[in-house]
Amino acid sequence: MQSTPRVLIIAEAANPEWVSVPLVGWSLATAIAAKCDAHIVTQIRNRDAFLRAGLVEGKDFTAIDSEAFARPLWAIGEKLRMGQGKGWTTLQLINALGYPYFEHLIWKTFGSAIQAGEYDIVHRVTPLSPTISSPLAAKCARAGVPFVLGPLNGGVPWPKGFDAERRREREWLSYLRSAYKALPGRKATQRHASAILTGSRHTASEIASQHQDKCIYMPENGIDPKRFSERAEAPKTGPLRACFVGRLVPYKGPDMLLEAADPFLKSGALEIEMIGDGPMLEELKAVHTTGVNWRGWVAHEEVQDILKTCHLLSFPSIREFGGGVVLEAMALGVPPLIVDYAGPGELVCDKWGIKVPIGSRDEIITGFRNALSDLCKDRSALEAIGNAAAVRVQSHFTWERKAHQITQVYGWIAKGGAAPDFFS
Repeated sequence: MQSTPRVLIIAEAANPEWVSVPLVGWSLATAIAAKCDAHIVTQIRNRDAFLRAGLVEGKDFTAIDSEAFARPLWAIGEKLRMGQGKGWTTLQLINALGYPYFEHLIWKTFGSAIQAGEYDIVHRVTPLSPTISSPLAAKCARAGVPFVLGPLNGGVPWPKGFDAERRREREWLSYLRSAYKALPGRKATQRHASAILTGSRHTASEIASQHQDKCIYMPENGIDPKRFSERAEAPKTGPLRACFVGRLVPYKGPDMLLEAADPFLKSGALEIEMIGDGPMLEELKAVHTTGVNWRGWVAHEEVQDILKTCHLLSFPSIREFGGGVVLEAMALGVPPLIVDYAGPGELVCDKWGIKVPIGSRDEIITGFRNALSDLCKDRSALEAIGNAAAVRVQSHFTWERKAHQITQVYGWIAKGGAAPDFFS
């Protein structure tokens, strides 16, 4: 491997103008490209956004047109999920069926170059889902080119006591999710990968035991310091100001937050900025009329302008794979108040946030109510927590830092030895 590795980055979902997985794919792929001699391969739907961002087609990236297969499958998935933003497991199953065609087209385009040794590494950044296998892994192995997979994340089990929320999210297939382990290609993908980046402890636990030695824990989310460059300027006096950021859907828990906060909202001790839209908006607005500022949908680049005026992020999501909004708050020096489960639970410790134990709906509401009660009485500890949170993000979670971590993974593949550990 050369000192500056030549990397073919596979990022089927990568788009600087979108949020969630596409924004992660774009941010991580371009950050890696800034440190390596890299070429990004993405899906044709992202082409115009790549061009608007200043990348040069053919030199910096290639857009693969798999729409003949992807578009009809996507349409089927949208119908089967029965509602915008619902049925995530169903959509992932559809993606798992259609994605191999995308990699088939990649091999047609780049297979000769890979076999000729023109790339030191092939790295599939997206899809993030661990249910989607990669036919390229075996082909790269036969060509003698290391294949890196991940970061992978997803499939966190629904916590007990939330079956009603599970059904409202149309997550029927989640009851059968473990069946994905029988899908063709899964074992071969893990066997032929040189390194598997796992975005959560749960995902790491689902990798076969014989491949654990090549698993490296690396949460997939990061922060663009240009988008989140401000620092919290919450008022020293007056009510405690909290903020919720996310879609107003059952698993995000906006109803639990507002129920927990209700006494303090009515007394004037607390104000909440609610950023987000979704199917629960109107029913929540009808019930909670005091102390809540309903912001609705806000452009991602404008979120920090509201968040930085708050004392804390209040985010009781009970099934969050990554928790990017938690890192965004931390980057601003805004302490997160979260449920200790899945992504947010792994990102936050007592030094830079406040965690409420996972439990039943009533137990989470009680935990949030107790935490908010304590903070309404005394918020003096929040500044130190927020400062520690900002330091943590700068040291581990900027995209530049994550790209540096990944180049260390590339070096480990070339040199061997103990696998790097960035988050022990």
